[in-house]
Amino acid sequence: MILVGLGANLDSPRYGPPRRTLEAALARLEAGGIRVAACSRFYRSAPVAASDQPWYVNAVAEVETQLAPGPLLDALLAVEVEFGRVRSVANAARVLDLDLLAYGDAVTAEDTVPALPHPRLAGRAFVLYPLAEIAPDWRHPATGAPVSSLIRALPADQVARPLTGD
Repeated sequence: MILVGLGANLDSPRYGPPRRTLEAALARLEAGGIRVAACSRFYRSAPVAASDQPWYVNAVAEVETQLAPGPLLDALLAVEVEFGRVRSVANAARVLDLDLLAYGDAVTAEDTVPALPHPRLAGRAFVLYPLAEIAPDWRHPATGAPVSSLIRALPADQVARPLTGD
């Protein structure tokens, strides 16, 4: 199972609010030959570092592709750029964020590109809740922990709620 995290907290000049941007990004992946096999509902979550940034809209998609992990990550980053993503400082607000969360059972070192599974996946409500929705039996490739256990271990301040409306 190949998992991609999607997030946005800034309006896109081309696509509008974050939810619409994520919908357009999913369509763009499909157009680029990355099949979206399943996608969670959209979730609303606070920025990771406490700030006055707008809240994020997030989702997790299961994708199918012939691309190996490195080229897949390159394709995701290219879509971010196409959608107007400008990388500046860590945890900055963004028009689109696409993360390669997991690639089957692959486990690589944290300093490898791409690091698999995503090094911060297990501690992020905005990843785990949507992931549990589309793959309730998923287990962390490195630890074997089920997604349900990872959710129970989240700090109380980690919140992700299904989004209603835009």
